[in-house]
Amino acid sequence: MNPADASLPADPMNELLSLGRELGREQLDLAILGEGNVSVRTGADTFLVKASGRNLRSLGPDGLVECRQSVLLKMLDQPGATDAQIESNLYDSRVDPGAPKPSVEAVFHALLLDLPRVRFVGHTHGVAVNAILCSPRAEQFARERIFPDEIVCCGPSSVFVPYVDPGLPLAVAIRDRTHAWMRAQRDDRAPPRVILLASHGLITLGPTRDAVLAAMLMASKAARIWLAAAALDGPVTLPPSEVRRIASRADEEYRRRALNI
Repeated sequence: MNPADASLPADPMNELLSLGRELGREQLDLAILGEGNVSVRTGADTFLVKASGRNLRSLGPDGLVECRQSVLLKMLDQPGATDAQIESNLYDSRVDPGAPKPSVEAVFHALLLDLPRVRFVGHTHGVAVNAILCSPRAEQFARERIFPDEIVCCGPSSVFVPYVDPGLPLAVAIRDRTHAWMRAQRDDRAPPRVILLASHGLITLGPTRDAVLAAMLMASKAARIWLAAAALDGPVTLPPSEVRRIASRADEEYRRRALNI
């Protein structure tokens, strides 16, 4: 954990439960059954993440498990680990040996929570977003922007990750694609707000619960607009110069601060 990122949420468990339950609301079409997961940093080497198989909509304290980040990050250097080895490492990462098994995607949560200014991570399988991510135009949706508020909440572009087997292979791919995206932005202190996983779902990350929720909801809204515009020979995307302008405007940064995103 970078010393510059030492501040932590005041009430991490309750904020995480609130985020998880909101993302799990049936009306949002983001997650059903045991889909999706959420996480929050709790210390220099610890974070809370949803336990495997728990439902976001009804998430309670017993559906969270605190993990040691360092144990999971070491797995990124073992891409050839067997399923049994991965399972063993997931259990070994628990702060409380009696806690439930962490989600298999806890590895990418450990990775993303290590990025500058990231304290919360959310992951869902939204219907509208997946309609695009399961199509040949998925990477276009990640690369381009179609309206200003999408830029404000989701950033100038999203990281795109082609389909990879969920678990450790996916975490490795997310690491490589995210670092490449940050190098392309020429700012290693500015992580992405949205990561799109082909034929799988989306991840949003940020300094606050509100930032993760705003990016998730806006990405879903953007997907619905994108799909409707595609039916009318669109969408019409914003020129890169306009995207850069909106992303860096002082008034938009003021609005982000006011919205806690």
